[in-house]
Amino acid sequence: MTKDRKPKNVFKEGAISSEFIAQSIAKHQSKTSIGAHNIFLGQVRADEIDGKTVSAIEYTAYQDMANAKFHDIREATFSKFNLTCMHIYHSLGTVKSGEICLFVFVSSPHRKEVFKALEYIVEEIKAKVPVYGKEIFKDSTHQWKKNT
Repeated sequence: MTKDRKPKNVFKEGAISSEFIAQSIAKHQSKTSIGAHNIFLGQVRADEIDGKTVSAIEYTAYQDMANAKFHDIREATFSKFNLTCMHIYHSLGTVKSGEICLFVFVSSPHRKEVFKALEYIVEEIKAKVPVYGKEIFKDSTHQWKKNT
């Protein structure tokens, strides 16, 4: 079976909906060589910082550079792990606290691969992809988020 390596549109405007996530999962039911899926959902937290509560994060990116980094991560992951498919989606624009901003979905014939691969992908995204988040507080002030 050939691996799904064609370029993907990584960025989605606004929050990533549960309907979009469900449709992505449903599309894989016809791929009967897959024995395991693993999903990471990054959700905006209502952190309290210096007495202020985060109500949303506004995401921006150098899209060409970010897409190149996402591509590099995909290629490195496919070379390290026996995956059938990999899908990465990241929000741009405003995402409210409680909403999903990152959706990573990996599939493989076997479960151990998806566990290792998913952790690798998420750590690589956090370390290498130029996506920036402006934390918007309930009082309408803001600060730039630091990736941890």
